Amino acid sequence: MMTTENKWEHVTEVLRSELKNYLQKNKLQSVVLGESGGVDSALTSALVAEVCNDLHIPFIGRSIAIETNTPAEIERANAVGESFCSDFKFVDLTLLYRQVVMFMEEDYDSSDTSKAYRLRMGNIKARLRMIYLYNLAQKYKGMVLSTDNYTEWMLGFWTLHGDVGDYDLLFGLWKTEVYELARYVLSTLKKESQKKALLACIDCAPTDGLGITSCDVEQFGAKNYDEVDAALQAYVNFGLNEINPSVVARHQTSQFKRENPVFIKRNVYFKADVSEIRNK
Repeated sequence: MMTTENKWEHVTEVLRSELKNYLQKNKLQSVVLGESGGVDSALTSALVAEVCNDLHIPFIGRSIAIETNTPAEIERANAVGESFCSDFKFVDLTLLYRQVVMFMEEDYDSSDTSKAYRLRMGNIKARLRMIYLYNLAQKYKGMVLSTDNYTEWMLGFWTLHGDVGDYDLLFGLWKTEVYELARYVLSTLKKESQKKALLACIDCAPTDGLGITSCDVEQFGAKNYDEVDAALQAYVNFGLNEINPSVVARHQTSQFKRENPVFIKRNVYFKADVSEIRNK
């Protein structure tokens, strides 16, 4: 019978093995990750570092701050990057972001503090970070890692064409499972600096770092991720909507993100021609 520890040991081995095989198969020469100071990027770093070491390829990490990142977030991100990455730097894109907003925002209003405005600005920040990371990946013939988990996917909690990379180790895990896996990986680490960096990210309040809200779950109308996952699982598995209707509503209204991009399939607009050919 598989124990909880054996379960997460198995998951860890599978994730690392799958990543290693993918990197070798595609002859990738580096891995690039944006360090946010949250548990998802910290756990991803802990999983990836060993693989990159085995393959003797650089694990490139960047802590990219833009205006709304708190000192605590930056400190955690830097600690993770310095502990796990073979090539790590802190980058501040605040000046670039402000210049982009001034050129891009029509009818710019510096007094606008609405949630709609904060969401738009958050998307710009996420897309600027991804431009930076993809440039590094192309330069060093590698790929950019995503850090989204299944809960975030189900809630549309990411920026389209922004904080999404080429390969995602955590995509199949609910957020509550991310914490479980992170605690298991923490127990396997030998370096004190790595343990301290990962533990700080496990214990911190989860935020998007984009200045939209002070905590992720505020955007979902929930108290914590236990409630979020329970609500989603009850709805997905049994069609129940009693635990937290706000979470379910967020899932439903974000469906467009999970179907992006929308396109018309070729057989729709060439259907008549195909039919005519078959009748000849």
